[in-house]
Amino acid sequence: MPTDDDRAHERETSNFQTFRECLSDATIRKLAIQPTKAKKSNKKNKLGRKNAIKPVVVTQPKSQHGEEGEQDTNNDAEGLADFTDYLASEIFSSFPPDLRLLSHAAVKEDVALKERYTDPLPNHIVEALVAPLPPSVPDSLTSYNVVPSSSDVANFLAPVLSAYCAAVTAPPPIWISTRTTYCELCLREWIPLTYHHLIPRAVHAKALKRGWHTEDVLNSVAWLCRACHSFVHGVAGNEELAREWYTVDLLAERDDVQKWVRWVGRVRWKSR
Repeated sequence: MPTDDDRAHERETSNFQTFRECLSDATIRKLAIQPTKAKKSNKKNKLGRKNAIKPVVVTQPKSQHGEEGEQDTNNDAEGLADFTDYLASEIFSSFPPDLRLLSHAAVKEDVALKERYTDPLPNHIVEALVAPLPPSVPDSLTSYNVVPSSSDVANFLAPVLSAYCAAVTAPPPIWISTRTTYCELCLREWIPLTYHHLIPRAVHAKALKRGWHTEDVLNSVAWLCRACHSFVHGVAGNEELAREWYTVDLLAERDDVQKWVRWVGRVRWKSR
């Protein structure tokens, strides 16, 4: 029978994986290449927004001579995985125990804990969590051009911390029975998953009124890793997602999605 220590270890391991995904998503957004103006395609299912996120290229830290190191594009995913894994370990290890073990059950039982780690996190809480970070964290973030200076670390980590707290304290979704063990786009297994409303809730009323969908399919969801979830919302607005990209198969037909999943699918975490 699992002991309390065993359960605490499992919770901390699961929370670390969630935090690593939140940090990875934020890092990818910071390092994403801004695309040039896209040409229109005649094929409807090839359309994408002009500001669609492109796969990232991790910039190597500068050498002692001030020159940027070269990195083969095929190694970008592996380099990002190693960088994020190391950074997540350094940051997560500095958290107080109550944050490392945060859960929905914990905040239900402890009102003070819920108020302390509410989403979004208050500035004074973020500052208190960032203060004990080892010097390697701001050094790494600035070396890889994720933040311009060490004074920007708190601003960068604030939404990461808020996303982590929101994720680990969220109640089980009503669609838990449809949960998969892998991201339905990039197919990575044993990675923290989020549920994506294939027909965004913000346009449910419009979808019914205009006859885009019937009520029985409004709550259809796909289980996606955090990176793929963010990418999907970056390539199309809510109305376009509801009208044109309302199934995993339709999303997977897009050229930009195919390019993305080929790249992000190579981002593999090492065992902690």
